[in-house]
Amino acid sequence: MKQLDKTETNYWEGFNGGNWQSEINVRDFIQQNLTQYNGDESFLAGPTEATTTLNNQVLNLKKQERAAGGVLDADTNVVATITSHGPGYLNKDLETIVGLQTDKPLKRAFMPFGGIRMAEDALESYGYKPDPEMHKIFTEYHKTHNQGVFDVYTPDMRKARHYKIVTGLPDAYARGRIVADFPRIAIYGIDRLMADKFNDFQHIGDGEMTDDVIRLREQVSDQYRALGDIKKMAASYGYDISKPATNAQEAIQWIYFGYLAAVKTQNGAAMSVGRIDTTIDAFIERDMKRGLINESQAQEYIDHLVMKLRMVRFIRTEEYNSLFSGDPIWATLSLGGVGFDGRHHITKTAFRFLKTLDNMGAAPEPNITLLWSEALPEGFKRYATEVSITSSTIQYENDDLMRTEWGTDYYGIACCVSAQPIKDGVQFFGARANLAKAILYAINGGVDEIGEKQVGPETKPITTDVIDYDDFMKKFSVQADWLADVYVNALNAIQYMHDKYYYEAAQLALKDTHLDYTFATGISGFSHAVDSISAIKYGKVHVIRDEKGVAVDFKAENNDYPRYGNNDDRADSIAVWLIKWFYGKMNTHHLYHNAKLSTSVLTITSNVVYGKNTGTTPNGRQKGEPFSPGANPAYGAEKNGALASLMSTAKIPYHYATDGISNTFGVTPNTLGHDDETRKDTLVNMIDGYMHNNGMHLNINVFNKETLIDAQKHPEEYPTLTVRVSGYCVYFADLTKEQQDDVISRTFFEEM
Repeated sequence: MKQLDKTETNYWEGFNGGNWQSEINVRDFIQQNLTQYNGDESFLAGPTEATTTLNNQVLNLKKQERAAGGVLDADTNVVATITSHGPGYLNKDLETIVGLQTDKPLKRAFMPFGGIRMAEDALESYGYKPDPEMHKIFTEYHKTHNQGVFDVYTPDMRKARHYKIVTGLPDAYARGRIVADFPRIAIYGIDRLMADKFNDFQHIGDGEMTDDVIRLREQVSDQYRALGDIKKMAASYGYDISKPATNAQEAIQWIYFGYLAAVKTQNGAAMSVGRIDTTIDAFIERDMKRGLINESQAQEYIDHLVMKLRMVRFIRTEEYNSLFSGDPIWATLSLGGVGFDGRHHITKTAFRFLKTLDNMGAAPEPNITLLWSEALPEGFKRYATEVSITSSTIQYENDDLMRTEWGTDYYGIACCVSAQPIKDGVQFFGARANLAKAILYAINGGVDEIGEKQVGPETKPITTDVIDYDDFMKKFSVQADWLADVYVNALNAIQYMHDKYYYEAAQLALKDTHLDYTFATGISGFSHAVDSISAIKYGKVHVIRDEKGVAVDFKAENNDYPRYGNNDDRADSIAVWLIKWFYGKMNTHHLYHNAKLSTSVLTITSNVVYGKNTGTTPNGRQKGEPFSPGANPAYGAEKNGALASLMSTAKIPYHYATDGISNTFGVTPNTLGHDDETRKDTLVNMIDGYMHNNGMHLNINVFNKETLIDAQKHPEEYPTLTVRVSGYCVYFADLTKEQQDDVISRTFFEEM
């Protein structure tokens, strides 16, 4: 490393000064330069001719990609790095924001650092032949993250993974979920960021080379080099990003180069964009005051940035695609929220990002997330709900809840629903534990009900005709203790090896050097576990066993037992208890990097696969049937309408599930009202009420079920039909048949 010149020129002229000038502090830049907007969408501009031409090109490429089976092109022997590919363009003369992951649009990169076999399997599943030399390099000469993990897994970890009581572990792909502070590049330029990292490096440790000091010094060295590589990559496109951006177009381009570096080097389960709209808006406002751009140009910049985010691709294995269907990257973009000073953060640029869904059509990416507060201006609330009604492409999260819990108003959504402080927060992603299956392990003495092998601790199975509640709860606690142990320690191994072999240098270079870590875990089968416990407690459940004595079916004598999703405290209190109880069991264990435990009730589209690998549960869900998504009540359990269902979910305490409590909400247009204005009013009031009662998250789908059925039969007529699943958005046509059936079978409320 070498010390770099930190002097600044007049790049910041026209901005309000503050602490951000003397230290890296994007939040303070926003505080000093925020221009609130309290109006409606009438100022917005439609697509320019360049936008329409480029978007048609992207839509045609997407059509070709779908016709080719899902992958249009892929590298087989160029290992992806920040600088591995020369510049790539859609149409250099028309693009205002440039940059591709590889050298061609929609061409997928070869990313073997997570695991060479994973990379090879992904290529082969789409008909590509991996280069044998790459296999030799990444087996004989360079160890991968995946190999490191499997070198240390215990037999219990392997069994839990194989029998899918723990599912979706990031042991063969990048963990993702790190929200880099991308606006730093636009505000400060790369040279200033490198100078600060150099200074931090000089002050790591007191001369004693402990394990922690050695590791951090190496990581900061990697970060420093990554910043230099981002500058080289930008130079290949003809841009010098060593200094701050001089105008809005450069600011957006500088931010995008940072994001591009992230997706060139990591294929994580979520590659979020974070919170960039307020910084971009400050640059746009400055340009407009100077008379440099008009609204049409400002919108074009945002359209072209979003167009690029829609084009990010990773090549995935068939197993991965079955868990996370629809080719998502979760480029989650967080908009809105309220500052600790009481000012809302709605700007004209927040409107501009929503306008892209009109200018270029609905699309899954970026995963637009509104940080909702009752204090947001009505004009924005109504415009957002209008977009939800017409495109079902927005999710809503409770800013008042998250801002208070995390202690910052500068956070972003790291994946589908999980918050992360942008300045210094890091989340270690960690898949899900299947609590519905754990209930069956308790009944069957640790024997897996599908494989009929001993997987959990060998305990005496329940052999009575009717399940005794107290006996069951003791046995359930034993299995849950084991599950918490094997789950958390598998994650410890994964996070250790990921840091060692697949470190996110480009993203962490755009954060503070000293970080706060969160250890993300998750729960699947939540509503089925809750209702199964309720059935055992209140319903007098009889057990039906096969010839080996394994419980394969159940019958409740009293089928009117309370069910989660009806605002019934008898069932809902079980839901609250279950979250706290399992959280407590996981929290007894050491967590890598001394991280703080978090958990989620979130399943993505994996609810279908989780259900396929879980036997019949005591609440009546049959073997192989999908779980309900996220924190949603079990299908058919909701009997008291939409508001009662929402109130049940809102009772789950966010403090114990800071990784997210996902609620995917389906409603017909006529349920909301019989005209557009009434529908917007209803949706605004519903979201306000849900958040006021501590509801954390809402995916909102506004459809008639008949539309989805027709789209399944005639996908060519619905190429951009998007639906929100558990925490993200996807083209309906890109879901598997099973997952389409699952979406169609979900509750679409016809009364509030």
